[in-house]
Amino acid sequence: QVQLVESGGGLVQTGGSLRLSCAASGRTFSNNRMAWFRQAPGKEREFVAAITWSGAGTAYADSVKGRFTISRDNAKNMAYLQMNGLKLEDTAVYYCATGQVLSTVPGTYRYWGQGTQVTVSS
Repeated sequence: QVQLVESGGGLVQTGGSLRLSCAASGRTFSNNRMAWFRQAPGKEREFVAAITWSGAGTAYADSVKGRFTISRDNAKNMAYLQMNGLKLEDTAVYYCATGQVLSTVPGTYRYWGQGTQVTVSS
């Protein structure tokens, strides 16, 4: 089992920044990929960003490219999502997930955190 706990969400004005953190514990797998997804009210969960074990490979949703940066610290079993230039449409619950494949599909990730709320206001 792998436990993931997100933190860092909150209320921010448009154009502001937040840094989300994801702490992994339990049985952490080598070569695992980490990803962030988000889900707004009434919408399906959508891919935000993902990163390989080494950090050399990353992927982003078009809607966040150039504004969000995913990173990880394997020594600390942590993953991060730096969010700059936040927009109203970024409001959602953000989830971190881990799996064996770098993918944009939620079903390919086995372990999920409980989510952290990000609210962007005008």
